[in-house]
Amino acid sequence: MRSLLCAAGAAGILWSAAVVPAAADEPDGFTIGDPRITESSGLAASRAHPGIYWTHNDSDDGPYVYAVDGRSGRTVARITLRGIGKPRDVEAISTGPDGNIYLGDIGDNLGGSWDHVWIYRFPEPKKLRDATVTATQFDVKYADGPRDAEALMVHPKTGRVYIASKKQDGGGALYAGPQRLTTSGTNVFRKAAPVDLWVTDGAFSPDGTRLVLRSYFGARIFRWQDGRPKDLGSVGVPIQQQGESVTFTPDGRTLMYGSEGNDSEVKPVGLSDAQLPDSVKDDPSNGDGAGGQAGKGSQGTDLDPGFIKGAVILAVATALVVWVRRLLRRR
Repeated sequence: MRSLLCAAGAAGILWSAAVVPAAADEPDGFTIGDPRITESSGLAASRAHPGIYWTHNDSDDGPYVYAVDGRSGRTVARITLRGIGKPRDVEAISTGPDGNIYLGDIGDNLGGSWDHVWIYRFPEPKKLRDATVTATQFDVKYADGPRDAEALMVHPKTGRVYIASKKQDGGGALYAGPQRLTTSGTNVFRKAAPVDLWVTDGAFSPDGTRLVLRSYFGARIFRWQDGRPKDLGSVGVPIQQQGESVTFTPDGRTLMYGSEGNDSEVKPVGLSDAQLPDSVKDDPSNGDGAGGQAGKGSQGTDLDPGFIKGAVILAVATALVVWVRRLLRRR
């Protein structure tokens, strides 16, 4: 019995050693507690309000965008958009360098059969409270025909809008919009690069040097150079009910991953080494000259490091229990 208790104690020590708290500069995750948000499909860190994340439901909700406090998970504002048509399948959200928020009504669950989709743009509110704002609506088409897409990203330096389509008919792709969107005609998005991923969301780093594209179970990060992505490999993704969204924290060090569902969790994954945006790697406050310490992320794997730790702990604890049982039988 004493040996069994020792084994349990050893397993407990291993668990304590493996569960390392987040670094001081790495944010905690949070749970979206608003019962109105059941299909959080996009996520964007606010530029004007530190600690606030913008999100929205998928379809059948209406022209609404929600500001969620990243500390409490509480909704602090619901913005109603006017001046636009009825949203059809809103899938993505991004902030631009012009002080505007861009909302992508770009989903097409009918296999890419709609001849056009829409982007809505509205100023990020200066005060966080329920309000109705006038939005601008842009018509969008793809140069090579209709596509189903769930990721819209605005480059934080150039203001150019990009859309990543889902993998279909030979593969997904990254599409670049015109230099400036216009309301006087259709905005044609042209293929900029192939993307071999079932993309559900994406985001640019705050300095514009990194692009992350996620799928339900994995993600890849790219160096952004001369308007083109260079693949740097996979980046850690937490296990979630239905992985739908991703955004960088304002300091560029961490990815925040969101999911659909009631009380959905937003989970952080820290970046390290080449994954880090250039502005972070060049920051002398990192001290080690190599982009700072690794966070909770894991380059080259799509599994959540916490899950891996848990699996290792379970395996070790099981081995200890088996060893104790054999020892007791010998007695």
